Amino acid sequence: MIIEKELYYTNDHEWLKVEEGEATIGLSDHAQESLGDVVYVELPEVGEEIEMGEEFGAVESVKAAADVFMPVSGEILEINEELLDNPQLINETPYEAWMVRIKLSDAAQIDELMTATAYENYLEEA
Repeated sequence: MIIEKELYYTNDHEWLKVEEGEATIGLSDHAQESLGDVVYVELPEVGEEIEMGEEFGAVESVKAAADVFMPVSGEILEINEELLDNPQLINETPYEAWMVRIKLSDAAQIDELMTATAYENYLEEA
């Protein structure tokens, strides 16, 4: 299993990459492994404001369906439309197959997320 060192992670297995007041969000390698073959992705509308912890999308696989939760509050700047036609990209390259890009509402919320090391420890304890 791959855990990218420069990313932040949530208990729900979303990852977040922060760059200049914006963040890119997707599902971790652990999440895609647990789900199995992803067959459908639901994403929010551009311009939507979503609060930390709120559902912003969903993924369905041959095994299960799962909601995806916002790691930090922000406005949706862009969705990865490629996932709508090719949801299996989440399985193939989970750290390249981002779901949304947001403008951060409160950068201090990042401090509530796990570093790669903390996420690795979290997975080992689970």
